[in-house]
Amino acid sequence: MQFDVFNGDADGLCALQQLRLAEPLEAQLVTGTKRDIALLARDALARARKGDRLTVLDISLDRNRAALEALLGRGVRVTWFDHHYPGDIPAHPGLQAHIDTAPTVCTSILVDRHLGGRYRAWAVAAAFGDGLADAARALGAGGALDDAELGQLQLLGEALNYNGYGESEADLTIHPAALHAQMRGAVDPLRFAAEAPIVRTLVQAMRADLENARALAPLHQDARSAVVLLPDAAWSRRVSGSFAHALASAAPQRAHAVLTPNARGGYTVSVRAPRAQPRGADRFCREFGGGGRSGAAGIDHLPAQGLADFVARFARASWDQ
Repeated sequence: MQFDVFNGDADGLCALQQLRLAEPLEAQLVTGTKRDIALLARDALARARKGDRLTVLDISLDRNRAALEALLGRGVRVTWFDHHYPGDIPAHPGLQAHIDTAPTVCTSILVDRHLGGRYRAWAVAAAFGDGLADAARALGAGGALDDAELGQLQLLGEALNYNGYGESEADLTIHPAALHAQMRGAVDPLRFAAEAPIVRTLVQAMRADLENARALAPLHQDARSAVVLLPDAAWSRRVSGSFAHALASAAPQRAHAVLTPNARGGYTVSVRAPRAQPRGADRFCREFGGGGRSGAAGIDHLPAQGLADFVARFARASWDQ
């Protein structure tokens, strides 16, 4: 049996899109919101046995280590593509790991390399969605995409990424598995973006939520960093990642943190290292029990009483290591 395990954001969706265009397979899908990282512990994988195959896309190996080792121990074969901090990668004959944590790559770019650029436009959309605009344009230039086409792919990638954010699946416009079903078989993302009603729905919702977020004054801001606290609302939880990307793009010399109240009485945090020097976001977030990648990372739960300390430490954080 084949299991496809993927992050519900643009990068996870577009990575899976490329792989299943190259090798169409019927698979049990395991996915969720952007921050639903511990996917290998899902009940759906409890029945995976020797001879079964797992394809894992855009989730941290380090956050799934125990479940991965249990699956490998049962004889499940695992292929893993990712760009987040992995910790020590197990040396096991059943694991093929394609992991690169460089700040200029995303999971879909790794899949694009693996497939020799066969479905490159999907990787370009994913890179834009993951906030890697320079990498997306460089990749697109290699695929002979013009500026108008790159603009369309950027909007698609950002809309797909926007859909992945929420504290629960109820916050999402459409579940990532259902979105994958609509994308499946679409070879050309430009045509999909132009013709799929769900893309128009996501773009309209994203733009409305971004307008709400931009109207807020920052909790803290100086030349090096900014912290914005969003209200306790579904639109805030949906737009937090897109807003963090937008802030980073508008002020590339500044680090940004976007906080959203969560159901546990604290905050969920999206962190972006300065776009001009995209390093250290994962390191900073790990100090608070979070994780991610060097340019963009997050914290699932920051206790309310730790807010002032977080802002102070964020303001003096070093992003040049």
